[in-house]
Amino acid sequence: MLVGALSLVGALGLIIFELIYNCRLSLAKFGWRFFITNSWDPVAGEFGAWAFVYGTLLSSLIALVIAVPLGIAVAVFINELCPRSLRKPLSFAIELLAAIPSVIFGLWAIFVLAPVLRSYLEPFLANYFGWTGLFSGPAYGIGVLAAGMILAIMVVPIICSISREVMLTVPQQQREGVLALGATQWEMIRIGVLRNARAGILGAIILGLGRALGETMAVTMVIGNSPDVVKSLFSPGYTMASVIANELNEAMTSLHRSALIEIGLALFIVTLAVNAFARLLVSAAKRRMPARAHA
Repeated sequence: MLVGALSLVGALGLIIFELIYNCRLSLAKFGWRFFITNSWDPVAGEFGAWAFVYGTLLSSLIALVIAVPLGIAVAVFINELCPRSLRKPLSFAIELLAAIPSVIFGLWAIFVLAPVLRSYLEPFLANYFGWTGLFSGPAYGIGVLAAGMILAIMVVPIICSISREVMLTVPQQQREGVLALGATQWEMIRIGVLRNARAGILGAIILGLGRALGETMAVTMVIGNSPDVVKSLFSPGYTMASVIANELNEAMTSLHRSALIEIGLALFIVTLAVNAFARLLVSAAKRRMPARAHA
């Protein structure tokens, strides 16, 4: 059993070693400026990943803005407000949503989400919020906004499921005590449940961010794959995972392949750190709940 456990750590170490070894050409030539420059020209041998980092952060931010309130609201409804007869079906539906392959989400986004965005949502946003510059330009239906929305749908089950588990660790006496002091049901949820579970909910949000950062196929199918730093959310963009999926098999030079692997190394480290931090928050929240119950 010890050998089996250590083999997982060894596999993780081998992955990191292999990534560092294969991106040494890019590291030696570009250094840290690789991530702050915006020139991606395989023919000239000039590579900069800022456009991909920017697209990854922007699409993930859009996903969190949509998914966080929705996921927490669903978790609160299932735990605190939903009739008992509906709790299991709703919980099963959320878990089933998390099990759908990302390519299916991508196909749905192409044939359903993109036409809706192009015909209804994007013209509405352009008419009323185009002055901000975030919603300007032609409405393609394919772009950063579409990528963020499909990521939000994929992240909601993670945020909802983990938030539910953390909320369940809040002792029932906490709820009863708040209600006994004359609080309304919403005040009980806000003060007695959400406040005590906030560390674990933050961990759920960060885990959702980790999923959004590393998602590949669905985003690749709808983001437009254009290596530009754009302001309008209607414009096509690129993410770190998407450029690896699109160009790794077509890389003709060692430097091009090394630059793509360096992007993979950065994405791997960021995702690993985000997930580790989120797990620590969730574990800390679960450890504190019993102590508060006895206080």
